[in-house]
Amino acid sequence: MKKLLAKFASAYVWGNVTAVLIVIVLLSIGVKLGLDFYTRHGESIVVPNIVHMQFDDAEDKLDSLGLKIVVTDTGYIKTLPPDCILDQSPVPGKRVKGGRVIYVTINSAGSPTLVIPDVIDNGSFREASAQLMAMGFKLGEPEYIPGERDWIYGIKVNGKAVKAGQRVSKDARLVIVVGDGMRSITDSALFNDNSVHFEEVEEEEPEYEYEVIEVPVDAEGNEISKPSEPSTPAPPTPAP
Repeated sequence: MKKLLAKFASAYVWGNVTAVLIVIVLLSIGVKLGLDFYTRHGESIVVPNIVHMQFDDAEDKLDSLGLKIVVTDTGYIKTLPPDCILDQSPVPGKRVKGGRVIYVTINSAGSPTLVIPDVIDNGSFREASAQLMAMGFKLGEPEYIPGERDWIYGIKVNGKAVKAGQRVSKDARLVIVVGDGMRSITDSALFNDNSVHFEEVEEEEPEYEYEVIEVPVDAEGNEISKPSEPSTPAPPTPAP
């Protein structure tokens, strides 16, 4: 035991232990400094306001600050130019680390379009108008034609009839053609059928039989009347 304790108490052993401890401490400090350098600990960048800037200009500005930009969605505002930034995330003024991605929504070149659903000749005015408004369409005053009351016979955009499945601008105003409760030959089923044509049928005049009678005339072309024949007296009635 004395020899073992003497070995542990020797300078050689304590020197090795001290060296190991120093190495562990240095490794810990090195790892911490490395992580701080890699994550840029304590360094932050204030996110600038790039809303309403053109995409190219915003990209250059963020790149100069060590930030990145990614488009995640598009919108449409008629008064703003195409590729104008409408929204950003994170919001302006927030502090982020270098290399952070800024997500933006840009303005599209034209109004988005929507597909006309299958509501023509397939439901009532109330059902169709509710479905169209839920999809984002704008509705104008309905147009009434002779037909079944409140039945949908067509949809017009800018005065022209559209069909189910056709894409129209989201900003377009739809006019629903509705029956007014009075049916006629110009009813619904013919509204969108361009192959149907109405032709006027001429009534045939009745044929008459004529009898030709020759009338004698004189040299001047005047009709010569025939002498009247004497009337035959009726036989006398016998006395009772």
